[in-house]
Amino acid sequence: MLKVFCAPARYLQGKNATAELGPQMKRLGLGGPALIIAGASAIRLLTPTWDETFRQAGTAFSVRRFGGECSEEEIDAGITEARAKGARAVVGAGGGKCLDTARAVAAALELPVVNCPTLASSDAPCSALSVVYTEAGVFKKLLFYRRNPDLVLVDTAVIASAPARYLVSGLGDALATWFEARTVIEARQPNQLGGATTLTGGALARLCYETLIADSADALAAVERKVVTPALERIVEANTLLSGLGFESGGLAIAHSVHNGLTTAPPTHRFLHGEKVSFGLIVQLAVEGRPSAEMQDVLRFCNRVGLPTTLAQVGLGDADAATIRKIAERTVAEGETAHHEPFPVTADLIADGIAAADEVARRWRAAALTDPATS
Repeated sequence: MLKVFCAPARYLQGKNATAELGPQMKRLGLGGPALIIAGASAIRLLTPTWDETFRQAGTAFSVRRFGGECSEEEIDAGITEARAKGARAVVGAGGGKCLDTARAVAAALELPVVNCPTLASSDAPCSALSVVYTEAGVFKKLLFYRRNPDLVLVDTAVIASAPARYLVSGLGDALATWFEARTVIEARQPNQLGGATTLTGGALARLCYETLIADSADALAAVERKVVTPALERIVEANTLLSGLGFESGGLAIAHSVHNGLTTAPPTHRFLHGEKVSFGLIVQLAVEGRPSAEMQDVLRFCNRVGLPTTLAQVGLGDADAATIRKIAERTVAEGETAHHEPFPVTADLIADGIAAADEVARRWRAAALTDPATS
C-alpha cells in the first residue's frame, strides 16, 4: 500500500481575509463568472465585501442561497444554476454542509472550487469529499473527488463573530482526528485516500490534538468577546487545516462511523457534526479498551469546552434498545470507517460500546460534580 497525502492547492487565513478573495482567485487563474453558494448569514455579512473584492479583480459573480442540507436535491439545484449562470468557478461560503454542496457542484461540472468557511465548526473545508444526507438529515453517502479545493480562504473576523457553539463543534471534530489516525496507523489500514499514512499526516493529526489542549480555552474566551487573538487563530487553523489534513491523510475509525449511526435517530438532528463526533470518540475509546487515564483526559477536555460525552447530551437519554441497535447497525454498514480497527467490528460490539461509553461518561460527570478538581 503506497503512502499518500493530500491538501488544498492554497490555504489563506487571517482577519478580514474575505477582502482578498477576488485578487487571490485571480492570482490562481480562477476567473469568472463565479457562482457563490452561500448560507444566509454569509450573504448578510459578506455581500458588500464580495462586491468590492470581485470589482477589484474584475470578476463577475452571482450568489445562490444554500438551502440548509447537503442533499442530492440541493446539489442538483446548484448544478442547474451554475450551468444557467455560465459559471467558470464555484465558491462556497458558509458552514460545512454548504461547502460540501459547493464542492459537489464544482466536481459535477469539472470546475475549480473555492471554500470560504464562515464557521470553524468542522474540518470539511480542505477535503476532497462531501458528506451527503437525505433531506431529513440522515447520513446517506460520501462523494469523493479527484482533487482538493483550489483555494481555502478563512476569515477569522467572521468566525469570531459566530456563536461559540460552532467553534466548540469544531473542537469535537478536531479532537477525534489524532485518535482515529492513530488507530488507522497502528492497524495499517488505509486512510481516506486509500493509501498508507505518511509521517506528515500522522504528525499533523498529533499537532492538531496538542493545539486543542493548549489553546481551546483562550480561543473560546476570544469568541465570547468576538475578537481575533493568536489563540483563536491557532484553534481555527487546528479545526480547519490540521484536522482537515489529519483526517483525510491520516484516516478515520469508529468515532465518525458512530456519528453516521447517530443520524438515524431524529432526536440527534439538532446537534452539530462535531458534537456527535465527540460522543463517537468516547465510544471508540471504550471499544478499543484504551487506558482509563486517556479516557479521563478526553472526558475532562470535553467537559471544559462543553462537548457532549453521554447519550443524554446528544438527545438520546431515553433511547430504547431498538434505537441503539439501529445506530449500531448503521455504524458498521459496509464501507464504514469503523472497519479500520485492527479487529472485527460488529453491531453487537458497537451497541455494547455505546452503553459502556455512556456509563463511563455519566460516572465521570457525577464524580466531577462532587469533586471539581477532577474536571
